[in-house]
Amino acid sequence: MNIKALQKIGYGVYVVSSRKGDKFNGQIANTVFQVTSQPPTIAVSINRNNLTWEYIKDSRVFSVSVLCEDTPLTFIGRFGFKSGRDTDKFQGLDYKIGETGAPVVLDNAVSYLEARVKQEVDVGTHTIFIGEVVDADTLAEKACLTYDYYHQIKGGLTPKAAATYAEVKPIVKAEEKQEAKSAMAKYRCTVCGYIYEPEKGDPDGGISPGTPFEKIPDSWVCPVCGAAKTDFEKE
Repeated sequence: MNIKALQKIGYGVYVVSSRKGDKFNGQIANTVFQVTSQPPTIAVSINRNNLTWEYIKDSRVFSVSVLCEDTPLTFIGRFGFKSGRDTDKFQGLDYKIGETGAPVVLDNAVSYLEARVKQEVDVGTHTIFIGEVVDADTLAEKACLTYDYYHQIKGGLTPKAAATYAEVKPIVKAEEKQEAKSAMAKYRCTVCGYIYEPEKGDPDGGISPGTPFEKIPDSWVCPVCGAAKTDFEKE
């Protein structure tokens, strides 16, 4: 079976948030989809080990913020590669308390939806929460961030807890290996797996395309998870 076939399914990139008492948490998700139009119903798939899963189970509400194409990797890293058990993901962000009491992320969002859980389906590692939409609005007329754009253009990664995570090792041809030897070396973050490619640089972090890893300031951090430059190793 060729697992890569699954990667041809189209997805978006969203922040799914919820609450538990007076505490908030959110995470990156790509498995968000509309189920019915009347009443408007949406579904999200959340890993059972994630804190957001615990919050949705407790409050029975959740919000979905649809992210725009120019969302920085640092923002996605905050919600996708850090745990709400260790950090307050909402600190310093623009968000509001929605009609359900759940937080609604406004930063980098083109629209949002709020829902109350009406049904849930246990699918092993994940739970699919199906909720009736109680509020929604458009925030900006910008292109939505697709999962394909996130991977191919931004060089983003998939967290291991994601529903679509798959460890697929690329096949490298002999001529590509020879080209790689003469190219500037790539470095991988040992914390989250992000790969720094000198040809692309890190424009959001102030690193111009064409900058060798060795020339990056020591104060630079991984644009996805915030790890230090010393946490990178040569590919």
